[in-house]
Amino acid sequence: MSTTNPSPLWQPTDEVIAQAQVTKFQAWAAERHGAPSDGGYEALHRWSVDELDTFWKAVTEWFGVRFSTPYARVLGDRSMPGAQWFPGGSLNYAEHALRAADTRADEPALLYVDETHESVPVTWSDLRRQVGSLAAELRGIGVRPGDRVSGYLPNIPQAVVALLATAAVGGVWTSCAPDFGARSVLDRFQQVEPVVLFTVDGYRYGGKEHDRRDTVAELRRELPTLRAVVHIPLLGTEAPEGALDWSALTSADVEPVFEQVPFDHPLWVLYSSGTTGLPKAIVQSQGGILVEHLKQLGLHCDLGPEDRFFWYTSTGWMMWNFLVSGLLTGTTIVLYDGSPGYPDTGAQWRIAERTGATLFGTSAAYVMACHKAGVHPARDFDLARVRCVATTGSPLPPDGFRWLHDEVREDLWIASVSGGTDVCSCFAGAVPTLPVYIGELQAAGLGTDLQSWDPSGKPLTDEVGELVVTNPMPSMPIRFWNDPDGSRYHDSYFDTYPGVWRHGDWITVTSRGSVVIHGRSDSTLNRQGVRMGSADIYEAVERLPEIKESLVIGVEQPDGGYWMPLFVHLAPGAVLDEDLLNRIKGTIREQLSPRHVPDEVIEVPGVPHTLTGKRIEVPVKRLLQGAPMEKAVNVGSVDNVELLRFYEELARARG
Repeated sequence: MSTTNPSPLWQPTDEVIAQAQVTKFQAWAAERHGAPSDGGYEALHRWSVDELDTFWKAVTEWFGVRFSTPYARVLGDRSMPGAQWFPGGSLNYAEHALRAADTRADEPALLYVDETHESVPVTWSDLRRQVGSLAAELRGIGVRPGDRVSGYLPNIPQAVVALLATAAVGGVWTSCAPDFGARSVLDRFQQVEPVVLFTVDGYRYGGKEHDRRDTVAELRRELPTLRAVVHIPLLGTEAPEGALDWSALTSADVEPVFEQVPFDHPLWVLYSSGTTGLPKAIVQSQGGILVEHLKQLGLHCDLGPEDRFFWYTSTGWMMWNFLVSGLLTGTTIVLYDGSPGYPDTGAQWRIAERTGATLFGTSAAYVMACHKAGVHPARDFDLARVRCVATTGSPLPPDGFRWLHDEVREDLWIASVSGGTDVCSCFAGAVPTLPVYIGELQAAGLGTDLQSWDPSGKPLTDEVGELVVTNPMPSMPIRFWNDPDGSRYHDSYFDTYPGVWRHGDWITVTSRGSVVIHGRSDSTLNRQGVRMGSADIYEAVERLPEIKESLVIGVEQPDGGYWMPLFVHLAPGAVLDEDLLNRIKGTIREQLSPRHVPDEVIEVPGVPHTLTGKRIEVPVKRLLQGAPMEKAVNVGSVDNVELLRFYEELARARG
């Protein structure tokens, strides 16, 4: 991929740059902490990684982080894994998330939207009151700091209240979306042994009601550590026997009491997609998430009290936790519970219009689906308030950048961002003061020494290498649950380059400081020594209208050969004939590399994904190498196991 294109798609105006929080922060940090006063973002970023302790101290001061006991120093130990942040300091995440209630009591903290696309506000004062009431009830049930509290919930206001009440008492939150089946939920929750389960009776999706009472009954049977189950009647059913009623727990007028916990006290447990073995139970800290999200949302996303923040997500994806943290910046957050494309593909744009979203976040896949479906957002919706569209989940293809620019607005800030559940944040992405180049993320995040390395650990510029982070980030996991010696944590990120985080993505860091993501490095295509990320293939092939979705796998053969099939899920009515076959191969040959023309193009009934929507590449590769299903994949983490049988059969047929 070329990284020399000099003309940006979007350039912030002088006024936008002057008004950005990151500009004001830089001027303030120059005065107080010795940050460079000129040189713009590039100079600020260099300072933030060279003077890591000073940078993070400045972040806590700029955002007014309240330490109830002072910290001894910023970094007690900076070795990875095991960096020790703000030792001695105590605080509470939920206290910071509810601060705006003091000054903006009657303004909306939450806007809740269901598939009717009408929004229902929850004010800051009511959110604070509900959190206070529920936190008192949790303490009454006996929830103590460190106890785990779980939610089997859709993206509804009750989920936010439950998370904040859990954090207020020092409990550890963990959640799954109700479209997860019982086995997938138990694979996650049984690891952490929750004492409370918040649950709905069902959910609405795609215009239909989905009853989950049988699944809830199974969860209750299989989670022996539960002391209480709280019933939220989303579909209007009675609470099952022995369950507590949500409204009874949240009706009191009680000021929240915020347990002051150590900076590294667990806040929540997130789960990796867990495509093999049990999902990794990733533990992040109250303080680490607080300061990382303040930096990310306040400086990079430029969010504040005047903003409305909408990201399409579910409670089973880290982006939900990230969305909730919008409250830290005093921003109104938009919770949408429903199908991303109901009643039509333009649904998310309609929600952005009706809620007055200023930052609208979605998946790259949704943008491309709109592109293919001929959606015209600017023509059909009033998006005057949307100043930024952000995407994640997979790299946004160049066509996606162009489509947003052409179909939403020419002066639209397009922020393709990339991070991971593992840090619940972004390594690279949005910077309001930098230009946007087609197909590129704007820059590495502040305080994040993001580099591209070759196999020997040498940094690369304008070349594809491994995504590494050479200094600690506050939101890196404090540990994995049930990993007493830390070996699984170490092996996940630190076994390739000792003391340096290797994330498992191929990236290019350009000489301009922008970043290109090429897909997962553990499913990379390596033909005759030329490496290419799968995302590059998808971006090229899926421009063809006949291709609904694709999956490319590079399989090392026992004889030393290399088999690279491309699997295609065709659009309705399309046929994989000689003409289409030639156009697929020609597209890859001309746009990418003749070495990466697939050995075979195979039509498939569908492409399997994780429950968070990522294409399953590595497990399919293992199936094609002959691994049995139970060894190749955790079937509970897959959206459609039947699709995997196709690849298993193919491997068997190939012998």
